[in-house]
Amino acid sequence: MELQAHDDVTVLRMDNRKANAMNPEMLVALDGALVQFLESDGTALVVTGYDRFFSAGLDLVKLGELDRDGMLGFMRLFQRVMLSIFCCERPVVAAVNGHAVAGGCVLALQCDARVATDGRMTMGLNETRLGVGLPVVVAETLRAQVSPSVMSRIAVEGRLYDGPQALDLGLLDECVAADTVLERSLERARELAEIPHDAYAQAKRVVRGPVRDAVVARASDEEQPWLDTWFSDEATALRDQVVEKLTSKS
Repeated sequence: MELQAHDDVTVLRMDNRKANAMNPEMLVALDGALVQFLESDGTALVVTGYDRFFSAGLDLVKLGELDRDGMLGFMRLFQRVMLSIFCCERPVVAAVNGHAVAGGCVLALQCDARVATDGRMTMGLNETRLGVGLPVVVAETLRAQVSPSVMSRIAVEGRLYDGPQALDLGLLDECVAADTVLERSLERARELAEIPHDAYAQAKRVVRGPVRDAVVARASDEEQPWLDTWFSDEATALRDQVVEKLTSKS
């Protein structure tokens, strides 16, 4: 993780390599970077990745080593970090420079605005295609960002979309040329930061507070059913196939 000041806007560049796959260490680093930003004078935050990757989702190799209790702990950490970004009282913009799949898509959805490349990239929630259900934090924050008419399609069908398709579905707000994603994201962050801070923060609390409350209220009821899908024979077999492909390339 690297924080860079661009005048009054802070850029958080995720560069965990391995496609910014999310594991406990990356989430802790992401959380620490958010705290560092909030302790700074930055008026807004832009989150981006490296090369062709925003984030390709969960680190299936490392997470495959966790038992049920370990995975529960990871998902609780994931929920806490995602909600911290979702409820951040300063503007947060996702500069989706490349692939934003599964957890990467979730991270982008926590932001106030999403600007992406119109070039080669994929975005979406493909968990069900791997035999895994959706945690409540994913479902509720998705519900807050897209229209009801496409909510089920995105959440249940598990398809991946290119930039223009993701834009049509409401997963993105803008698609621009690849070499202008960061520039446009900085512009968008500054546009949001021009809104008086106290009014912005209060309005965001009113809008997003009920979403956070719904996540907290429902999470404990859905933790074990979600874990059942993660550790099912079908999901384990599908995950092993993906891990085999990943490790054979390394």
